[in-house]
Amino acid sequence: MPYEVKIDAFEGPLDLLLHLINRLEIDIYDIPVAQITEQYFVYIHTMNDLKLDVASEYLVMAATLLAIKSKMLLPKHEEVNIETDPEIAYEEDPRDELVERLIEYRKYKEAAHDLKTMEEERGLMFTKPPSDLSDFAKEVQPIKTDLNVSLYDMLAAFQKLLRRKKLQRPLATKITRQEISIETRMTEILVELKQLKGRTNFNNLFPSRTKGHIVVTFLAILELMKRKEVEVHQQGNFSDIFIEAVKEGTDHFGNH
Repeated sequence: MPYEVKIDAFEGPLDLLLHLINRLEIDIYDIPVAQITEQYFVYIHTMNDLKLDVASEYLVMAATLLAIKSKMLLPKHEEVNIETDPEIAYEEDPRDELVERLIEYRKYKEAAHDLKTMEEERGLMFTKPPSDLSDFAKEVQPIKTDLNVSLYDMLAAFQKLLRRKKLQRPLATKITRQEISIETRMTEILVELKQLKGRTNFNNLFPSRTKGHIVVTFLAILELMKRKEVEVHQQGNFSDIFIEAVKEGTDHFGNH
């Protein structure tokens, strides 16, 4: 039976396009449609390979990008007299509508981020006089909540992992059926992290070269992130990703 997993962390096709524009350092007012379309489809195919639930809006955006790409391939009018043919002289850029939607979406996203920051800052303000909490000082554990790695970064790391292991090339080996559940792999990952002092490189969690094991491991990491049992960190774009176990009062196995 294939694995059916639905991830709620995707924010929509416009969010994915903005991520690609920022990652590739593209001018939003002069989008190279061929390049951005190719990268967009890489992410869509990766989602399908992982059996993730790809919403219809992603497919609609894919069709929109292909339509824009087709229009830009059409020949343009040359040597047109502006005075005699003003309508023909001005040809609307097929990217204009998409650019306007992206700019509008970015405004709302930045506004939402600012409101979230204001909410967090306001949450630190209290009117109650300070109390003596010295008796509880030893029980306070700092909790990291600001993850600097998005789901799109995880997908990019997964693409690099597949390319490095060369899964597209057929291997001369005996085919065996070995099933492993996502829950089992989650437990194994937490055990590995515990043995490695709670932190390891993303690539170290993929010792097997079989595609089935790699996909299950990746989905197990996503589920652990969703349950806030692990955190993912990256120093900068294209640098190594590290997986770190979250230290809480009770671990995955129920121990205090």
